[in-house]
Amino acid sequence: MRIIEVGPRDGLQNESAIIPTERKVAFIDALGATGVSEIEVSSFVSPKWVPQLADAEDVFKKIRRAKGVIYSALVPNEKGLERAKAAGVDKIAVFTAASETFNQKNINATIAESIERFRPVVKAAGVPVRAYVSTAFWCPYEGKIAPAAVVDVVRLLVGLGVNEISIGDTIGKATPDDVRELLHALLPSPVPLALHFHDTYKHAVENAVLSWLEFGIDAFDSSAGGLGGCPYAPGASGNVATETLVAALEGAGAKTGVNVEAVRKAAAVLKAP
Repeated sequence: MRIIEVGPRDGLQNESAIIPTERKVAFIDALGATGVSEIEVSSFVSPKWVPQLADAEDVFKKIRRAKGVIYSALVPNEKGLERAKAAGVDKIAVFTAASETFNQKNINATIAESIERFRPVVKAAGVPVRAYVSTAFWCPYEGKIAPAAVVDVVRLLVGLGVNEISIGDTIGKATPDDVRELLHALLPSPVPLALHFHDTYKHAVENAVLSWLEFGIDAFDSSAGGLGGCPYAPGASGNVATETLVAALEGAGAKTGVNVEAVRKAAAVLKAP
């Protein structure tokens, strides 16, 4: 079971108050001691678009890297890739969506255009590449997304040579039936799949547990303390909390290797005066 902690990036990017670099570093260092498999540290996007993550280089420079933990970052383009490589990232992530309208609102590009933009990034990465597919179940603008649309996007990403795909329930509206329908369409997959659930409608934990029990999905994104949302998805609340997800998966018989109390302590670092 792999738990990918996205709090430092996906969790903090939507926080309006700028978090000091040293506190981010302390948060990430605390997360490194929790047993999570991977920590998405930051994003090498333009500081103009995401001021909260303008200190990505400094954060990477100052963190203590725990043995066995992958330290990754979101990369939107070739310039971002150059910055990420200089910072010594272990893995990068690129992003698109299954909804044309959401993609336009998010990055001002069609799905096809977004994939063409990061084609050279994937080619030149030199490290493993994860691809995010947002709005894979429901879109705040288009409503229900057909599984066939997600399958088409995944096929394009596999063709690019990505190593992993994270399937996102961006507005947290997916029900267990929605999850079953999409996973039946996506599996078997030529690359590993991770699932990224938001807990807006309180289905995230249930969806994750059934994904593991019924389909064998063994990689999940989560955020310590349930931090985060999506600035381009009206009504989207936080990611599923790492400590809640781990407790539920362990209760269902999974072995995550994650210490729930250590995750709680890590989340508390951000709230320290």
